[in-house]
Amino acid sequence: MTDYSRVERIALCDLFDEVGPDRPTLCEGWTTWDLAIHLHVREADPLAGPGIMIPALSDTTEKRMARAKAKYSFTEIVDKVRRGPGPFTIYSIPGLGHNLNTTEYFVHHEDVRRAGPEFEVRQLPAEQQEGLWKQVRLAAKGMTRKAPSGLVLRLPDGTESVAKKSTDQGSVTVTGEPAELVLFCFGRQAVAKVELAGDPETVERLKTMSFGV
Repeated sequence: MTDYSRVERIALCDLFDEVGPDRPTLCEGWTTWDLAIHLHVREADPLAGPGIMIPALSDTTEKRMARAKAKYSFTEIVDKVRRGPGPFTIYSIPGLGHNLNTTEYFVHHEDVRRAGPEFEVRQLPAEQQEGLWKQVRLAAKGMTRKAPSGLVLRLPDGTESVAKKSTDQGSVTVTGEPAELVLFCFGRQAVAKVELAGDPETVERLKTMSFGV
């Protein structure tokens, strides 16, 4: 089986090299420089990692990111990210690292690709789409917990997964390829190529809600 987390990692680093450190991304307030630093400290700095997930510790993460940014050039950071995690980190554990990075590197690759006014949706291999579908079914329950309604993820062939049970505001069905559903659930609704069906007012709210970690 192809390790698509590695495929996306290399493709993203190649794109970093192509566009340079000052390109805007879909991560609000972050350039490609900031995104590369984030990816580096996430895997290489155990003191920075917790603040990525826990808001109360975010100040420490920001300080560690600033420290790395002052220490290394953009090119050096991209090279570190390209090489992958070191041996003494959870990201280097076979299987676990792949699962933790499958959506991480796909989403951030698209954060750079889709930040401009024009972009093309990539035709991903079926095996990669299957892996993303598996990941989004697991992650969506946590990512979309703030949704005011229920939320059903549906593939074009009709396969469905309930991300959130119906509420007193009913339920909304989001239809798209797995990759696009990942982007939707990870807070990139504005660029995700999906179709939403449900109460019109609720649908509009879902398009701008803060999803993700």
